[in-house]
Amino acid sequence: MSHASSSAPPKPVKVAILGASGGIGLPLSLLCKLNPQIDELSLYDLVNTPGVAADLSHIPSHAKVFGINAAKNTPPGENKELQKALQNATLVVILSGVPRKPGMSRDDLFNINAGIVSTLVEGCAMYCPHAFIAIVTNPVNSMVPLASEVLKRHGVYDRRKVAGVTTLDVARASAFFRDAMVTAGDEKNNDSTENADLMVDVIGGHSGTTILPLFSRAISKEDACLSREVLHDLTVRTQFGGDEIVKAKEGTGSATLSMAWAAYQFIENTLLALAGGDERVIQCAYVESNLTEQAFFSSPCRFGVNGVEEILPLGRLSDYEAAVLEAMGPVLSAQIQKGKLFGRGNVKSRL
Repeated sequence: MSHASSSAPPKPVKVAILGASGGIGLPLSLLCKLNPQIDELSLYDLVNTPGVAADLSHIPSHAKVFGINAAKNTPPGENKELQKALQNATLVVILSGVPRKPGMSRDDLFNINAGIVSTLVEGCAMYCPHAFIAIVTNPVNSMVPLASEVLKRHGVYDRRKVAGVTTLDVARASAFFRDAMVTAGDEKNNDSTENADLMVDVIGGHSGTTILPLFSRAISKEDACLSREVLHDLTVRTQFGGDEIVKAKEGTGSATLSMAWAAYQFIENTLLALAGGDERVIQCAYVESNLTEQAFFSSPCRFGVNGVEEILPLGRLSDYEAAVLEAMGPVLSAQIQKGKLFGRGNVKSRL
């Protein structure tokens, strides 16, 4: 990868994946091992992590891989394993926590995962305070505000360097939209290279009705070929796409491969921006925002060498999208507040 010229050697790019041995962590680690931007890949989880690293190390690609098993019930300040995993990291991906199971609400997930994420973010504050933190652990709507409060307590919060990964919502909306266009028989659009690469922006949050795909912007003539009913069905399917996978897996798991792919897209784009390799990296992310009354919001953002450098204007919404946006407000605000309160008060979390 190219670096700005300097008399000092370029700083190695280190990516730390926390939760690397899980259903998302394994394929994500593989994808990251293949990325030539990454010099060092640090894998961290409760068990099996050295084995995963050894397996990946047999792939003749650039990144050096290290696997570290977590020390259980150890405060971040005394956790030498966590320090090794995080020290000098450029980007940290937090996947740790339990996946969503049948009948499990986002509140259930929060109660289990909040302490885990709080501990890991405390470690980031101590050992890599300038790293970009990408949060995948659900519920993202609460975990990002929680992380922000933990970092504030340690005096190292930079709103440009903390984001929830909502790329899977973009992927789902885009895939479902393309399928719908095929079903509608729009041969002109389906043969278009532009539409083949089209990605649907998704705003709001990363949970149920807080997810709002902007299908009205995905076609040149608003709502062309697709009825209002079809667009509504596509919106609901995008909002609850995770349930579709849990059901298809008969309760044995949730989205793993698609989530790993989506997280990798986010990582790849973010690393490119942080390195100064592209000044126009634009991707949706759940960040501290002033676009709406909600303190955190997912929307298209411009990434650069400092992280999230610009939150792009929302622009015009269709009447349907405006109504969904208004309705999600109280739900999203409550989830944000829940994360903030936990982040302000939890100082004794353990992994």
